[in-house]
This record gives sequence, C-alpha cells and structure tokens, in this order.
Amino acid sequence: MKKNFLKILFITALTVSFTSCKDKAKEAETTAAEAVEETVNSESFVVKTDASTIEWKGFKPTGSHNGTIAIDSGVLDIANGNVVGGSFIIDMKSITVTDIPAEEKGNAKLKGHLSSPDFFDVEKYPNAGFTITGLENVEGKMMLSGNLSLKDAKNNVTFPVTVSNENGVVTLTSETFTIDRTKWNVQYGSKSIFDNLGDKFINDDMELKVMVKAAKS
Repeated sequence: MKKNFLKILFITALTVSFTSCKDKAKEAETTAAEAVEETVNSESFVVKTDASTIEWKGFKPTGSHNGTIAIDSGVLDIANGNVVGGSFIIDMKSITVTDIPAEEKGNAKLKGHLSSPDFFDVEKYPNAGFTITGLENVEGKMMLSGNLSLKDAKNNVTFPVTVSNENGVVTLTSETFTIDRTKWNVQYGSKSIFDNLGDKFINDDMELKVMVKAAKS
C-alpha cells in the first residue's frame, strides 16, 4: 500500500514538473547592452499608445499573478515596409493587476507592492525603455533584439515577433517570452539572491508579451 502510494506520488510530481516545463515560455536571450545604429532612409511611425500594451505574468509556488503595463510614447522606424529601428517609453506607474478583481483589497495591495522599492520602485524609476538594435530572420522566425532599460540596469534581449503592415498601421507582436528579473535588479523574494526563503520565494522568470501599433503621424 505504502509502495503504491509513493509510486503514485512520484508519477504525480513528475507530471506536474513536465507540465510546468512544457508550459513555460522560453527565456529571451540576454546579453550586455548593444550600440544603437542610426537608421537611414526610413520613415518614423508614431506608436499608437491606446492600442499598444505589455502583458506581464509573475510566478510563485502557490500560483501566479498577471496584469498589464502601458506604453507611454515611441516610434518605429520603417524602411521598405520593414521595421529597421525605433524605441518606446514604458510607463511603469501604469502597472495593473488583472487576475484579482479591482474592487478587492488584494488588487491595490499587490499593485502597491509591485510599485514599491521591493520591485520596480516607480517613484524613483517612473519609466522603462526599449530601443531596437536589430531584427533578423532566424530559421523562419523574426527575432527582435533591443536594449531594455529597467530601474538602473540595461541589457539587450532577443525574442521572436511577428510584424504586419496593413492600411498604414504597423503592428509588432511578440511571442510570450521570459526575462530573468534579477538581471534588472528586481530581487525581492529571489532564491538566487536570498537564502532561507523556503516556499516563500518568487520565481526569477517573469513572462512578457509586447504588442505595439504605430502609424504615420
């Protein structure tokens, strides 16, 4: 009986582990910040901030939380219908929590914690930024690279995107990808930084999905 129970427990744990690995989004390749080359013979398309957003998701042993962050302003540089450069400003004060109803106290509590110095310290660092450094086709996938500035750190990240250009509106949409938040000095609850957290840790990996729409001004 005990042997059967242990066998079932092992299979269950293995299944959960396999499912978690299968469902986890791929981490963006992260390197040191790169030089930004000036684009020539391109047109600047202004980001439509009301139609652009960043979705985020964070994980802990007991579950996850998710929400959105607004894009404050930006441009995409377009040449021959292709994205060749650009940048946008991310409004960190706009961070929202969408998995907890807005009227519940937990929503405001989590938003406040994310905005605090424990996480993104939005009073000190109200804006983050992303500047495109390259876009290339790799084995049939468009891979976008850019310098992500967050808090007091800057790293270059590379992740897959799709780009469409319809009726004068360019839409750039990423696949869901993850970044290691500690590389941008967001360290609260990280097992890789702090010892003796037990099951009170928060995963270093943070999922992001970016969608930017831009049009001629």
